[in-house]
Amino acid sequence: MIGDMASTSISNDPHPPPAAGAAPRPGATGPLAEVGALIGLEGPGIERVDVVAGPDVWRGPLPLDDLAAGLVAAALAALSELHAGRTGSAAAGVVVERRHAAASFLAEGLVEPQGWTLPPVWDPIAGDYLASDGWIRLHTNYGHHRRAALRALELADRPDLGRDAVAAAVAGWWADALEQAVVDAGGVAAAQRAEGAWWHTDAGAAVRAEPLVALTTRAAAGRPLGRLAAEALPLTGVRVLDLTRVLAGPVCTGFLAAWGADVLRIDPPDFDEVPAVVPVTTAGKRTARLDLASAAGREQLLALVAEADIVVHGYRSDALAKLGAGPERWCEVRPDLVEVALDAYGWTGPWRHRRGFDSLVQHTSGITAIGQAAAGAERPVPMPCQALDHGCGWLLGASAVAGLARRARTGAGTSARVSLARLASWLVDQPCSGDPQRPAPTLDDLGPYLTVAPTAWGPLRRLAWPGRLGDLLPAMGRSVPIGAGAARW
Repeated sequence: MIGDMASTSISNDPHPPPAAGAAPRPGATGPLAEVGALIGLEGPGIERVDVVAGPDVWRGPLPLDDLAAGLVAAALAALSELHAGRTGSAAAGVVVERRHAAASFLAEGLVEPQGWTLPPVWDPIAGDYLASDGWIRLHTNYGHHRRAALRALELADRPDLGRDAVAAAVAGWWADALEQAVVDAGGVAAAQRAEGAWWHTDAGAAVRAEPLVALTTRAAAGRPLGRLAAEALPLTGVRVLDLTRVLAGPVCTGFLAAWGADVLRIDPPDFDEVPAVVPVTTAGKRTARLDLASAAGREQLLALVAEADIVVHGYRSDALAKLGAGPERWCEVRPDLVEVALDAYGWTGPWRHRRGFDSLVQHTSGITAIGQAAAGAERPVPMPCQALDHGCGWLLGASAVAGLARRARTGAGTSARVSLARLASWLVDQPCSGDPQRPAPTLDDLGPYLTVAPTAWGPLRRLAWPGRLGDLLPAMGRSVPIGAGAARW
């Protein structure tokens, strides 16, 4: 292990070389080895990964630092293989600072606007409430989800509605019954379950039977990506259609944009993303709106797909199919498409159509119960970062890049599926370790990994993207509002 590399100043290079005395170590173990095998890394990229040791960032019993370092390294290993194929050179060595990778799992929270302010991340009534038999979490950041939760509770929405009124209404419910009532109303909620309990249900058992990455390939005549100069970013010229919202999908597409891809994010008309995260999640992307409920909007979407290399989406498995504009249709118009998708509760079980978010899956899967027991707390203790979202984002990114490399080798198209719940299953199976009392990191703790990024609202002090590919570094593009441009390449 090396000494703490934290600094209180902003480095001019947010990807510094390893600190003096830091010995890089080969990283093809744990998540890196498992993900590399699942996404089909075949070249030498995974053998040229050095994960530089460093002190843990995250408190709690689950090995979040190892998870982060392994998944970031897997995505960079896939980039190394793709870059080698496009340049005709040997695979570049990958260096991932473990501490930087771990901190990146809270990238949306480790920010400091320069001369402007961010709104709160959470809706005032979102959070954990005590029902008559245990805890339940309400997720109300989107207006339609807030309205659904209040309908289930038979509460009128009003500007002065506070947590006390919601808590009084929740207290009269059984947690499981309220969870189902909110879901039936079109909202999202999760009762806290004991460690291991959900995995013995039909829904949980189906998730555990799924692979961490469900990968399928399609025979196709792949379009060439074009050769690159050795100094070019590996995803230069790659078109990525981003149909995702907070937070896993934007992590994936942000990673792709940072390494040179042309990322176009599409949102529905009148949809408002959580405002506090937009200056982080749109970095380096273009944004536009399309009405997929209209025939013209669906036609335009298919035209974009036909010219895309990668589509990243987080729609439930039934949502786009009902519109006749889902992945099956995409693969007809672009047979060599690399399509990667996120789901909350898996792709095969009875909850495969259920909406969900990281904080809810933590309740369902027992992660907050594990944290509560480790801390000796009276209420749920979640992970100190949205590790399921960020972890799945890096899984999606690694799968997307590996799919491009596969297309270059064989012409095949690729579909990859990951889910928050399946990553939760993997995580709770790992040996528990760590200090439940470790303080959360601050920006000043992470000085060597910081940059000041341009946004439409003003400069933003934030974490740079982790990882280095030979002499190449990821770029931090400008952030823009949702729907700022046109829906065209």
